[in-house]
Amino acid sequence: MKETIGFIGLGNMGLPMAANLAKAGYDVQGFDVVPAANEAGARLGITVRPSAVEAVKGAAIVISMLPNGKLVLELYKSGILQAARAGTLFIDSSTIDIESARAAAVLAVEGGMNNLDAPVSGGVGGAAAGTLTFMVGGGAEDFARAKPVLEAMGRRIVHCGDAGAGQAAKICNNMILGISMIAVGEAFVLAEKVGLSHQALYDVASTASGQCWSLTSYCPVPGPVPTSPANNAYKPGFAAALMLKDLRLAQEAAAAAGASTALGKHAAEIYENFVAAGQGGVDFSGIINAIRNG
Repeated sequence: MKETIGFIGLGNMGLPMAANLAKAGYDVQGFDVVPAANEAGARLGITVRPSAVEAVKGAAIVISMLPNGKLVLELYKSGILQAARAGTLFIDSSTIDIESARAAAVLAVEGGMNNLDAPVSGGVGGAAAGTLTFMVGGGAEDFARAKPVLEAMGRRIVHCGDAGAGQAAKICNNMILGISMIAVGEAFVLAEKVGLSHQALYDVASTASGQCWSLTSYCPVPGPVPTSPANNAYKPGFAAALMLKDLRLAQEAAAAAGASTALGKHAAEIYENFVAAGQGGVDFSGIINAIRNG
């Protein structure tokens, strides 16, 4: 048996991530505030603990996957730093704002712990398949210590810089993703209106200068990429509400840094309208339907 890992947050992303650690031979102590998530974790080889505090006891590494920065900071202030043994490495894989990530790192260090921010890209499918990309912020020694554990959950592990750098990389990446999906959706809608087939546009753009991940991996129309959510009634995947969250984080960072992100701002507005129309649970590639109706 490998070292013990505490895992807090067994939701859509956290549960398959923790399950992959268990499959890799780690002793995973998990906890979620939702009883059904704990029950699902127990079925997947996770030792469920009655609280976050209990989940960190005896763990060499603690991973958290939570919805927002406020909850991460509340977790770090909840007593888990006092319950963990000195020198435990805390890895937060939530997607949160940069300032909260840096504040969490300060709390961890002040509590005698080590810390990394390590948000992920790849969605629920990548979490289940163990093919996530981890964008990591923190010290080089902590990164080296964490890498074997992260490799049990992901395919590509990138050290982006000091505390908060992982979150910075994540929101920049997802701003590109949100903008590019809108562009791809607009192109397919234009093609429909001028009589060009979906397959013809895909065959050209996927091997020409329009090539991008939103087209070749997540094509927003059924057919050209059989594994894309468009072939499954836009079931996520990566929900539009989560895309909106990341685009808002990018805009918060841009405002704080004085960066001009006109397309990022417009993408956030487009997804905000999409979510407000009740489409937050739809895959973010479903934005093409809003474009058609616009």
